[in-house]
Amino acid sequence: MNKGLNAMFTMMNYERLFFGIQGLGSSEMSYQNALEYAQDRTQGRSASGSVQKDKAADPLMVHGDIRRMLLNMKALNEGGRAFSTYVAKQLDTAKFSQDEHEKEKASALVALLTPVVKAFLTDAGLESCVAGQQVFGGHGFIREWGQEQLVRDVRITQIYEGTNGIQALDLLGRKIALSGGAYLETFLSEVRSSVDSNDEFAEELLTAVDKLEELTRKLLSQSKNDPNVINTACVDYLNAFAYVAYGWMWSLMSKTAANKLAEGSEDQSWLEAKQVTARYYFKRLMPRFESSAAVALSGTEELFTLSPDQF
Repeated sequence: MNKGLNAMFTMMNYERLFFGIQGLGSSEMSYQNALEYAQDRTQGRSASGSVQKDKAADPLMVHGDIRRMLLNMKALNEGGRAFSTYVAKQLDTAKFSQDEHEKEKASALVALLTPVVKAFLTDAGLESCVAGQQVFGGHGFIREWGQEQLVRDVRITQIYEGTNGIQALDLLGRKIALSGGAYLETFLSEVRSSVDSNDEFAEELLTAVDKLEELTRKLLSQSKNDPNVINTACVDYLNAFAYVAYGWMWSLMSKTAANKLAEGSEDQSWLEAKQVTARYYFKRLMPRFESSAAVALSGTEELFTLSPDQF
């Protein structure tokens, strides 16, 4: 008796991971569809000169903005796949490990990261499904190509099993604030201990980790004087957290790719693509951390200055 709530949260940890992966699956399908379309559809000419001189136009792939959308999707998808696998591993460790210290650490990581994997993978899923639709242009809006269905289908993942706003509140308000930052420290220690000074992204990643720790400290300090801080900053905080977590995943993947290339792996092209995508992530997506952190720290004055009838 009296264990129902604990059982429910155990179930919800798995469900939230599954729904994050559902968002990722929609995103991956959007990417694959858009990539095939961009390679086949011809429109305009490359800015650096015609690629297909014998044809009326070049493939969409020659255009920088098309490549931007595709690489955004690729970087978010592969980062999300690595991150969700990491969280799944912690769920298994927390449940099956015979080492009590390992189980305790994994349980702390599961508690901290479950709302992140549910919310961010589904938010990124919608972003990527819309981007894939955009690659198709007008074709992306009609049913024939299936892109509009992906946008509709992925949208529910942000709502059920706890809306993403609730996930963000769970992360900052319960998992971090109520633990006094202990869960966060477990995660940051994991990241820091995995970084080698020879890693290509070591400096950038460790700087981001320090900034995330500072952001957390400032928000917890603000919340002592303003009870509205946690609720209003939590979504932007979760996004900032997720970009650092994905940065860690990309650093690990890049390091593994470099090691395998040095060993003479036959998958040279695939491994080189991993490294290039990692560089793209740190140059073009990791900077989103800064804007999310700035908004999270912007305070609550304007949010609560307007009276209800002024909205």
